[in-house]
Amino acid sequence: MRGMKARRATVSRHTRETKIDVTLDLDGRGTADLALGLPFLRHMLELWARHSLFDLSLKAQGDLDVDPHHTVEDLGLTLGEALDRALGDRRGILRYGHSVLPMDESLSLVAVDLGGRPYLVYEIANRRRKILDFDLGLIGEFFRAFATQGRMNLHIAHLYGQEPHHAYESVFKGLARALRMAVALDPREPGVPSSKGVI
Repeated sequence: MRGMKARRATVSRHTRETKIDVTLDLDGRGTADLALGLPFLRHMLELWARHSLFDLSLKAQGDLDVDPHHTVEDLGLTLGEALDRALGDRRGILRYGHSVLPMDESLSLVAVDLGGRPYLVYEIANRRRKILDFDLGLIGEFFRAFATQGRMNLHIAHLYGQEPHHAYESVFKGLARALRMAVALDPREPGVPSSKGVI
């Protein structure tokens, strides 16, 4: 990797509502060591790590007896901050990534720009509100927090698909593949991939 420092970061976020510790390695093998009290989101993050080839260690405790909202949002904030720190000054990366990802009857399109300006566009065709007792509306809150702290422009469009598990699996795998592309090192780009010279 052209003598670059390890692209790895550890971030902790401890509040009165949540206690979250994340370690993220962008040049890993896709391993995940996750402990959180939200089985569906844990499964989605396992898929995300595997298909991005990021190594992810995550431990989260939150006030789930009140509402999962705090935990889900703070997970997004902490994971986004870990990504931002691991990228450093973003020198030499491709910066842009995209994926069109099928999962059985579902199809999702994900595009990302690691250019430093946070923005989220999030459109989900699947109208189901829950998987077991997990509120699927919280996934949008997770991605908003992730895009903000990760300093990225993130577009997610689930185009069609009736099975909610397939819908969100295509979204998380699509995000994984888009980020895998965007964080990749470009052998032709020695500097920061921006006409401004800084991200």
